[in-house]
Amino acid sequence: MSYAIVGFGAVGQALARAFARRNIDVIVASRRPPEAVAPQARAIGPTVVAKSLRKALEADTIILAVPFGEHREVAKALPSWKGKTIIDAMNALVPLEALDGLPSSAFVAKAFTGARLVKGFNHLVAATLAADPVVEGGHRVVFLSSDDEDATASVAALAKQLGFAPVKPGKLDEGGALVHARDRIWGQLIFQDLFKKEP
Repeated sequence: MSYAIVGFGAVGQALARAFARRNIDVIVASRRPPEAVAPQARAIGPTVVAKSLRKALEADTIILAVPFGEHREVAKALPSWKGKTIIDAMNALVPLEALDGLPSSAFVAKAFTGARLVKGFNHLVAATLAADPVVEGGHRVVFLSSDDEDATASVAALAKQLGFAPVKPGKLDEGGALVHARDRIWGQLIFQDLFKKEP
């Protein structure tokens, strides 16, 4: 399984740190050329490699950490997203009408034709996301919601590899609504920093 993070702002870098902490290879890409972000990537760790967007999109699993308005530009980079898993780590700070009344991730899924989309890693602020998720015997919770159970399972496996405790609140229009930010309305689980003890 290969991984890429598209977007190398605060959230993208926080996620890159999570991969580096567990020595998991990840490609990072942003609007800037790879050589512009390579020093930051190298500073995070040797498993974090800056490449072009085109190279990043060859990965099996792609984490979207760009500003919400830019996801359509990323989506245009491939004619089909079949076989790809997209993790939507964005928050849509736009009015509900701008999303055709859909949860933000369902709106994003329309742009990534054929992809399996999972909402995840979006409910924590970047500084919290960057911190070690294992604290005093507990694992920091990440909420994962999707309309595709297989995709949720594969992202949950990745979350566990990264040291997080995945919790599945349901499909995008069910429990997923609890972790969606729309306009200035925040889902009830946004910013909830929870830990789960291993049974």
